[in-house]
Amino acid sequence: MKKDPSLALLNAADNLGYEARSASGDHTALKLWLRMLACTTQIEDEIRRRLRVRFDTSLPRFDYMAQLYRKPEGLRMKELTRYLMVTGANITGLTDELERDGMVERISSATDRRSWIVHLTTKGRTQFESMAAEHEGWILELFSCFDAKTLNQIYTQLGALRVHQVAQADTSTPAKE
Repeated sequence: MKKDPSLALLNAADNLGYEARSASGDHTALKLWLRMLACTTQIEDEIRRRLRVRFDTSLPRFDYMAQLYRKPEGLRMKELTRYLMVTGANITGLTDELERDGMVERISSATDRRSWIVHLTTKGRTQFESMAAEHEGWILELFSCFDAKTLNQIYTQLGALRVHQVAQADTSTPAKE
């Protein structure tokens, strides 16, 4: 009798990482959470490593440039803070580094002299396009163990989970008076 290769993968995965610490009687949702966390961490670590080795850059710098790439008109530093979910000090530090490297420029806002609008320079746009193309290839490679149908199913199911979480958060937030 031929062994199911997916069963062998599942057995191998059960001996890895956080989920290996769960007991057989633990709820599947708990084991799924631990497995999702382990996969996310593992993929993020690999992307960080590849960005560092290939482009001598960090994931926060890549994410920062991605936000600016999507907004050619630029973003206020406060907006970058919100989009990247980091502190203003982190944004200032990244902006200083990227400006020093010729990747971004700060322009004072015409409507608010206290704020700056940050844009990618031509050099920054070109560098980001190169990084983004390789990044996309890396993601495709890291998820290549799934066929297109499986990827779509996982994407759909995680979308349902997100919708559920948003609904849960909306019902658990006390109303403001």
